[in-house]
This record gives sequence, C-alpha cells and structure tokens, in this order.
Amino acid sequence: MVKLTIDNMLATVDEGATILEAAESVGIAIPTLCYLKAINEVGACRVCVVEIEGDENLSAACNTVAEEGMVVLTNSRRVLDARRVNLELALAEHNGDCTTCVRSMNCSLQAMAREQNILDVPFAKSARPDRWPQEYPLIRDGSKCINCMRCLTLCEKVQSLGVWDLRGGASRLTVDVAGGKSIDQSDCALCGQCITHCPVGALRARDDTDKVFDAIYDPEVKVVVQIAPAVRSAWGEDLGLGRDEASVGRMVSAVRALGVDYVFDTDFSADLTIMEEGSELLERLQHSGDHKWPMFTSCCPGWLRFVKSQYPELVPNLSTAKSPQQMFGAVTKTWFAQRAELDPAKIFSVSIMPCVAKKHECALPVMDSAGYGPDVDVVLTSRELARMVKMRNIDASALDEGEFDSPLGESTGAAVIFGATGGVMEAALRSAYYLLTGKNPKPEAFSVVRGSFGWREATVSIEGTALRAAVASGLGNARELIEKIKSGEAEYDFVEIMACPGGCVGGGGQPIRDGDELAPERAPILYDLDEAAPIRFSHENPAVQKAYEEHFEKPLSHKSHALLHTDHNAWSMPR
Repeated sequence: MVKLTIDNMLATVDEGATILEAAESVGIAIPTLCYLKAINEVGACRVCVVEIEGDENLSAACNTVAEEGMVVLTNSRRVLDARRVNLELALAEHNGDCTTCVRSMNCSLQAMAREQNILDVPFAKSARPDRWPQEYPLIRDGSKCINCMRCLTLCEKVQSLGVWDLRGGASRLTVDVAGGKSIDQSDCALCGQCITHCPVGALRARDDTDKVFDAIYDPEVKVVVQIAPAVRSAWGEDLGLGRDEASVGRMVSAVRALGVDYVFDTDFSADLTIMEEGSELLERLQHSGDHKWPMFTSCCPGWLRFVKSQYPELVPNLSTAKSPQQMFGAVTKTWFAQRAELDPAKIFSVSIMPCVAKKHECALPVMDSAGYGPDVDVVLTSRELARMVKMRNIDASALDEGEFDSPLGESTGAAVIFGATGGVMEAALRSAYYLLTGKNPKPEAFSVVRGSFGWREATVSIEGTALRAAVASGLGNARELIEKIKSGEAEYDFVEIMACPGGCVGGGGQPIRDGDELAPERAPILYDLDEAAPIRFSHENPAVQKAYEEHFEKPLSHKSHALLHTDHNAWSMPR
C-alpha cells in the first residue's frame, strides 16, 4: 500500500495506482478530458495536471503513479492557471460552432469550458477542416478534433483494428485514417465506438432524418418503421426520461407521433432469424462433413465487415441468414405488403437501430431481394430518433402507452434479448432444443452464455447432443477468440460475435454519456422484458408461424433462402 497527501487529505491506495485514482479514493475530483480508464491514459489534454511538492513541472494525474509520501495539490494557483491555458489551447483548435453541433450540451469540452468560467479564448483560432466523404455512415469533422487520441487508442486496444493514426507533427499534429487511406478504403468496421467515445463532436454518424421526414410528408408513400430490441433499453436517455418513464409502449407512441403509418418491432424478425439460423445450424450438424466449423452468427454488420477484412477465409463459416433488420425489410415489401394490400414500391422502410454499421448494411446491393429497391430504405440511430422527437416538439413523458401494429409487432422474450451479448446464442439454443426434442427447455436453461464483456464459452447438452458454444463482444475479443480457433486451442460448433462491447445495447448508435459504459445498465432491461414476456420461445411466435404458413412455407425453403438469406461473397471490403 502507498500513502500520500492530496489537498491536505491522507490517501491510501494500492501500489501502481495513479494520482487520479488516489484522489478519487478520498472524494477529490480532478477534471479529465482525454482520459479513458485502461484505454487512453496518455495525458494528452493536460487538463488533469497537478502539482507535486518538490517537482519543477506539473504532472498529469491520469498516468502519474502515486508514490509513498507524495504531497499533491490539485487546485493550486499554478495548477488552475495551467488547466485554464490548456483548455484555451484546445478551444483555439476546436471549431466552436456549438449551436449546430450534434454534441451541443453533451460535449465534455463545452462543459469543462463552462465549469472553468472560460468566457473568451486569447489565442488565434486554428481549427482545420478536412475532406471527408459525406455519404459515408461515419463522419469526421477535423475542425472539431482536439487530438485527445481516444478514437485512436480505443480502435487499437478494444477493437484491434487501428483505423486511426496520427499525422503531421508539432502544431500540425492531427488524427487521421491510418496509412494515408480514405475512410471508405480502410478496414473500418463501422462499429461506431470511436463516435461514442469522442468527447466532442469530431466524430458522428451520418444524419438521415431529413430522408425520413420527406417520406412522412409524401402522401403517396407509406412509412413503415421497425424498432430494434436494444433501442428500447436507451431511447429515452437523450430525451431526459428515467428508466421507468422510457417504456416500450411510450417508445411506440413517440415513433407513431412522428407521423409514420406503421410501427413494428424488429423482434418479430429476430424470431424469424432464430428459425432460419437455428435450422441452418441443425442442418449443418446433420451434414457436418459438408461445412466449415464453427458456424458464426451473421446478425451484426460490424462483425461481418471485420471478418471480411481481417479473416476472409472464414466467410464460409458465416450463417447465410440475413440480420433481423434485413429480414424485416424483405418481409415488409413482400408478405406484409400483400396482407395490407399495399403497393410495395410505395413502401418506405425505416429501421431504428443502435448501430452505425446498419446504415452501410441496408445499402449493400444484395439487400434488395424483394425487388423494389432497397429492402430497408433508411436506417436511423437511437440518437437520430431522439432528435426527431425533439424536432416535432413531442413531449415523450406525456404520451400514453402504445402498442406495435400487427402482425409484424408480435414477438417473444427470446427476440428481445438479441440486443445484449449472448442473447442471439441463448435464443437460438432455446429453439434448437425444441427442434431437436419437440419440447421446450426451461427459458433460463442456457443463461450461462450471458455476460457483459469479454468472451465466454459453454458446452450445452441437448438430449445427449453436445453443442460447444462461444460468445464474444468487442472486436478485440473476437480476434482473440478466432486466433484460438485457428491455432487449434479451441473448438466450437456455434459462435456468436457482436462488434460492440456488451452487444447492441452498447452500440455505436446509442445515446452517449461520456466516460460511462452503459451496456451493463441497459442489458438487464432486456432480460427483464424477456422474463415478463408471455411467450419466450421464437418458434412459438404466432406471427412467425403465420408468415411461414402463408408465405415462406418452412425454414430453409426455397422462398426463405431467396428472401431471408444472403450471399456473403457478393460484396467485399476494400483491399
């Protein structure tokens, strides 16, 4: 243990702890800007500087190790002056058009300038815009970048991709795409984690709200909206709603109040995905010699981009099932259009997702299987939904509880847990058990695959058939898992991978609370909804059963393959 004095208070911490951690242990808050615990502890912003007795220079509290007998001041005149100057320098390099910034009022730099009472910046402005493809799902505005390096270290350490790097030097130092590439020629998975961890508005998702409003106000168009399971865990955060206020029913009412024609639940097609993907797994097991193992899930487009760029030899291992978003789009412009007697060419299909990569997925040329243009026309993030609700001056807290429209609003508890890491695996195992035995397991029989971060493995037995399963979230964990498979250290039959740590609840399109990982708070909401659901098995969804009866015939039928499955080899990542 190490004892030191901070602002006249005695702190005792473990050896190796930083001054920042020591200060926190005694309730002293040291402001930080670039800091992310265990990820970005580089002292780049110099906002957390402190004065150590006997040292000539100030030290960054985030990466200076506490030593026995240290005497530290966190608010001396010297510290306050340095902190202020460092913030002013950051502001001088930052485009301060806050009124038109997507992160206004949710920007750490803006908040810190207000807290430090900075009313003017004495340095010449030197913010530099950069050229960027505005049609790309991820947008970077270099004039807002403060070189905190969070995006760089997170992409490298957590997602193991290294898309970002430093370019230039001294006063011209800036963050840019590594290797001198343009972003659309990079290995970017579009997970959006760099967006949710940027403390300012230098990174954001492409805004597609105008496209949706144009469709809403077009009298010739029917706007059909699907809402992903993870959205219900977070949709109210940017609207100031508490967890109890942000109910599923109120979410439905908020979307309907925008003026759309139908509000459906992506959980319907999550159940459909389980039927197709689960049947595919069983078919592969029955003909194991004809397939590569393990079978990987294909729900997450960020994961698909990752495996295509990093391990293209594993593409044949992917399930051919489309993601729930894309299955829903195909169903909307075929079976639903027929039932509702709608012209599918006049349907504008919108999905609300916790994800940035979904914006790329819906635009893939193979995602137009219904034959009427893209099966999903536009993808909105959870953050865009909140902005649209605000634009329409809708008081979400005052809305009554609404209900999803039928039939694509019917779903099960198995579908809702898709939004948490391990949820796809658990839902699939529930139905695989039924398909093998003809009876349902206990709903929590496969809860061993649940978890917040990292990767987990389990061997489950279904009537004597052993199924080796693994679950990983975060692309760094995915890489570790794949390397063990490739080296022969691990063998599995079925693997679920989600690009974002914690799964879709921690997706790159979810609301941002800087410095906090919210997936562990959001996932229990989905498990509570599952537990409360009247139906907890995908194969028991009556709407899915009706869809097969009236349109798809059965899982893996010719029509199912045409509309609900895809050819992963039909598109490629840039090389």
